[in-house]
Amino acid sequence: MTSLAAFDRFCRGLRGTNFVVQWGGCHVHKVGPKLTALSMEGGYVFKATPMGFALLTEQGLARRAPYLRQGYWLYVEKDALKQAELFAYLRESYRLAVAALTRAQRRELGLG
Repeated sequence: MTSLAAFDRFCRGLRGTNFVVQWGGCHVHKVGPKLTALSMEGGYVFKATPMGFALLTEQGLARRAPYLRQGYWLYVEKDALKQAELFAYLRESYRLAVAALTRAQRRELGLG
């Protein structure tokens, strides 16, 4: 099981991210204006690739994230994935968010 402290520490370690508590106590991590991950109701939410989304939902390890119905946002319970697996998915969510930034936003955040 991945603790909230470990989740926050990992997400804060990704370059250019910022952290806020909002939406009733969710720990929200963003890169620029783009959401990368958040804690919610005993689990974590992150964006996946279409393949990652299909893999995790078909195996019953995740479900579509509530409130984020468009795209490939997943909700996983804290104990559904090993910490290393969760961190790999969080890194991919971060990569997807960075790719969605404009060049100017990436430059401003020191991301190229």
